[in-house]
Amino acid sequence: MAWQIEGRATSTLSKAPYKIVGILSSSLLPIQSLADLTPTFLIEVLKPIVPTIMMNIFVVAINQLSDIAIDKVNKPNLPLVSGDISIGEAIAIAVISTLTSLAMGVMLRSPPLVIALVLRCILGAAYSIDLPLLRWKASPLMAAVAIVIGNGINNVLPYFLHVQKYVLGRPVVFTKPLLFAVAFSAIFSIVLSFLKDIPDVEGDRKSGIRTLPVILGKERVLSMSTGILLMAYASAALAGVFSPILLCKLVTMIGHSVLGFILWSKAQTVDLSNAKSTYSFFIFIFQLYYTEFFLMHFVR
Repeated sequence: MAWQIEGRATSTLSKAPYKIVGILSSSLLPIQSLADLTPTFLIEVLKPIVPTIMMNIFVVAINQLSDIAIDKVNKPNLPLVSGDISIGEAIAIAVISTLTSLAMGVMLRSPPLVIALVLRCILGAAYSIDLPLLRWKASPLMAAVAIVIGNGINNVLPYFLHVQKYVLGRPVVFTKPLLFAVAFSAIFSIVLSFLKDIPDVEGDRKSGIRTLPVILGKERVLSMSTGILLMAYASAALAGVFSPILLCKLVTMIGHSVLGFILWSKAQTVDLSNAKSTYSFFIFIFQLYYTEFFLMHFVR
């Protein structure tokens, strides 16, 4: 995805609505009553959106700059590979977006947000840049670590802490919905880190990048990824059984059961020999991920 460390062919701006949903949903987790929803609160919640998107533009830019040879095979229509933009322009975009993001982050005077932006920048560079001890995308383990931290935990926790401590002025308390959101976000990030490489096996193999689909094969990676998410959905539905609030119980149980069934059905239709089909499934999982930003508010 455009704001995920791996960087996809779809533009960052076209994926911005999903990212905004994630930021807003995570920011609403500390809310205790409607009295918290003041105009000041809403303004403070909206402020992190632009620097976050700017930092993700850097992540995509540095990824495409580092993957020109691979993208010539896997994604020849990307703007850098196709010649729509030059290497110099791509470097300028990366530098300007990074400096703008960090400057805006510092202006917000919220340590969790600044740390989140810096961490996203470091992990994005470590994932893509081909230097000693870097180029983490070449290692399934390090790629998963970078994506789980950068796009799992980092998608929820900083915005929660920003609102709880620096907007609402309350002590830091790790609530059940927060822990659920972080756990589910991490699980989805792991799965996305596996699935994202299935359409790119040919280019990765030619470039010596040993991703999980290259090592284990597409079929095993698809089966493993689906199994992980189905177990996560089953656990979430089971957790709903113990909710003391009837509405939360029903939404958590039924919502996750339905999504689990849809996931299983969709997985049966994936044609691993067709790049369009596998990428479509990847996008579907990404959409399931952001559906959780709605359901997580019913975990009680």
